[in-house]
Amino acid sequence: MALWMEAGSEPKTEGEKADLAAIAAIKESAALDLKEKGNQYVKMGKRHYSDAIDCYTRALKQKALNDSDHSIILANRAHVNLLLGNYKHALLDAEEAIALSPINIKAHYRATKAAFGLDLLTEASFFCQAGLKQDPHNEELKLIMKQIDSRQSERRKREIEVAKSVAAAKDLVSVIMNRGLRLGKPMYEELSGKRKPMLDKDSVLHWPVVFLYAEVMSSDLIEDFCETDMLSVHLDMISFSLKKPVLGIDEAVNYIRDSRYLFPETGPGSSASKFKVLSMFLEGKVHYLFLMMSSIALNRTQWKSRGPVKYVKVNEKKTLLDVLRQPQLVIPGIPVFYVVSKKSSFYKEFKTGNWSAP
Repeated sequence: MALWMEAGSEPKTEGEKADLAAIAAIKESAALDLKEKGNQYVKMGKRHYSDAIDCYTRALKQKALNDSDHSIILANRAHVNLLLGNYKHALLDAEEAIALSPINIKAHYRATKAAFGLDLLTEASFFCQAGLKQDPHNEELKLIMKQIDSRQSERRKREIEVAKSVAAAKDLVSVIMNRGLRLGKPMYEELSGKRKPMLDKDSVLHWPVVFLYAEVMSSDLIEDFCETDMLSVHLDMISFSLKKPVLGIDEAVNYIRDSRYLFPETGPGSSASKFKVLSMFLEGKVHYLFLMMSSIALNRTQWKSRGPVKYVKVNEKKTLLDVLRQPQLVIPGIPVFYVVSKKSSFYKEFKTGNWSAP
């Protein structure tokens, strides 16, 4: 009997040949029945999709059908996986179906849909064009080809947008690095509105600068502070006296030129890498796309904790650039300066460091 034959051996008698033919016929019938049963499960709706996949899988395991039939079953299983959102499995099945039968249009369409669902636009376009060669008038393939072209166009626009923004940011970072400036973790972004430095056509830097009046819990933002301007120019324009409540009595704090000292705020002890500075200058969707394109997770880079800070008084008649070039200074995202009144009792606390920043 054929059942007792060794694997791989050829039938020798007419009886063995007849037995093998009967077994093949049974397996073929079982495979076709499982295929039809799978089709019925698909028509019954989502609750039965897993049953449909099981039937198609069992039909394939019979290994009793020709390549064309196997291709149809694989394309059917790909269809169910598409309905379930299992795009990777759908793509694998559709690719195998195409390999078995290149004229299987449904396999081409389902490979296209699966690749498109995975955002593999080059592959989706390839499968779609191959299908259209077989059937140039297929409306489903023509429709998804339009969707692929539209998404590719959007992607190219995004890539151009990112490239332009990154190029501008790289120019900015290069100028900052060439100036010998060091940037660290941004601070006081709530006061600056997350503004960034700008580079004009003459390659001159324009910074947003924050002045803090810690004693009276007040601040000023200079949105466009040219690096070649002296600090005193802007400070003189906003000089004033403020009042602070002390035990219910208003005490005036004078911040005019002869009554103030200026101290730059410094960030964490070490400056950021060039890549991290570049990332700081990119925003929103461009920043996200830049990280995706760079395949780098910046959140793994931890900022160093802030240690003890020693504030060093600066000369207001120096330019902003001269002050920012001080070797001990790490710019906290943008320049930040404390303006302290000489005659205030707070000045003593400030010098000793026995106070908390607002």
